[in-house]
Amino acid sequence: MDPGLLLGIDIGTASSKGVLVDVDGTILARAARPHTTSRPRPGWFEHDAETVWWADFTALARTLTEAAGDRPLAGLAVSGIGPVLLPADAAGRPLRPAILYGVDTRAADEIAELTASLGAESIVERSGSALSSQAVGPKWRWLFRHEPEVAERAELFLMASSYLVLRLTDEYVLDHHSASQCDPMYDLRAGAWAEDWFRLVAPGVELPRLAWPTEVVGTVTAAAAAQTGLPAGLPVTCGTVDAWAEAASAGVRAPGDTMLMYGTTMFLVQTAAEPHPVPGLWATRGAFPGTYSLAAGMATSGAITDWLRDLVGGEFADLVREAGEVPAGSRGLLMLPYFAGERTPVPDPAARGVIAGLTLSHTRADLYRAALEATAHGVRHNLSAMGPASARRLVAVGGGTQGRVWTQIVSDVTRASQHVPTETIGASFGDALLAAFAVGLEPDIDTWNPVATVVHPDPARADLYDEFHAQYRALYPATVDIAHFLAAQQERAAQEK
Repeated sequence: MDPGLLLGIDIGTASSKGVLVDVDGTILARAARPHTTSRPRPGWFEHDAETVWWADFTALARTLTEAAGDRPLAGLAVSGIGPVLLPADAAGRPLRPAILYGVDTRAADEIAELTASLGAESIVERSGSALSSQAVGPKWRWLFRHEPEVAERAELFLMASSYLVLRLTDEYVLDHHSASQCDPMYDLRAGAWAEDWFRLVAPGVELPRLAWPTEVVGTVTAAAAAQTGLPAGLPVTCGTVDAWAEAASAGVRAPGDTMLMYGTTMFLVQTAAEPHPVPGLWATRGAFPGTYSLAAGMATSGAITDWLRDLVGGEFADLVREAGEVPAGSRGLLMLPYFAGERTPVPDPAARGVIAGLTLSHTRADLYRAALEATAHGVRHNLSAMGPASARRLVAVGGGTQGRVWTQIVSDVTRASQHVPTETIGASFGDALLAAFAVGLEPDIDTWNPVATVVHPDPARADLYDEFHAQYRALYPATVDIAHFLAAQQERAAQEK
């Protein structure tokens, strides 16, 4: 009897992707759909749930369901950017565009207020992380302060994955990992909502039921089937945040396993055996029951290379090739990648990008390599904050792993080898894996997604990068006052428009 196929669909920052997977991990079909992120003001990043999340999902679901042909579907899992804040009414109708994760820095005042009122140490002890632009609680408070007519109508709190699950199954549920990123609304050690703090920041909002990404929480309703082309009754899992689905796809499950996700932002997820709060980083629940994670996230990485490409012109392939021909150190350039503030381990939404050492002789290739090196220095900074590297295994995933230039720079700067699996764009692939667990299959990740190559550091370049890294670490404190002044000017100019 055919056990059926597995569907995984992920809603990303700049695009959504889906895969149709056989039970042995063979990808039978892929689909992708680009979308735009709204930036109505500096520091604001938003998605419209209906025209981005749901429109992408329905298009991808129809394409992949058609690709299945006569073969049955066994299960569906979804993931998405997170943590995000989408307020909705009792029927699940969004009341405004979703406020995105840590790249959205609008709630700086509310972060400071909640930290002062609840206590910085108490927040870290209970929730696992200090409040930052990544936290959902301050964004709820911002909403009640600046858009009270919206906040007072809000009855449900949704993220990208839980919005899709609600539309598909009529179940109001959120996974434990996503909830553990909703600082200060979740008690990390208790594995439950911190109800008093939840109601403090989001009064009148119903708490979602909690489940694990490997649990089936409902089935596709007849109404959802008509809109998506999915079969009614198809089991749907709880869903989760995209980076944790990506980590699952790459086999990041043992304590010390660490994923580097090369994307619009650089994200790091390290599996931990127990809660392990670290100042400046995020301690969370994992994607699998009983697991924990230590996570870090840079506010930009691929976003800078996108910006540079738009600025100087050319194709990505040409820019990457040219950057690969530039010697280590970018001919004397050093960049801080804080073009949208920074999340970890420097939680500063008012930080700004810096390009030091520019001369009239520098080229676009030098700038492009400097941007890649800046991200690599940010990775090294975050890995240092995570602690000793003795038990660490690095797994590299994401679109930036293609072409080898970027990953080689990161290995050289960090002095660490990176394992690159066969499938490197894997949040949707990880969703399919989670769905397989949820419907009772026992997939073997080594079979599903074996390591394809290992990137080793070059000792000669690593020695030079050690010198550059010391200067990188000195550049932020040397320029932070100027950056904050300029950030304030940018905010004032935006308000005067």
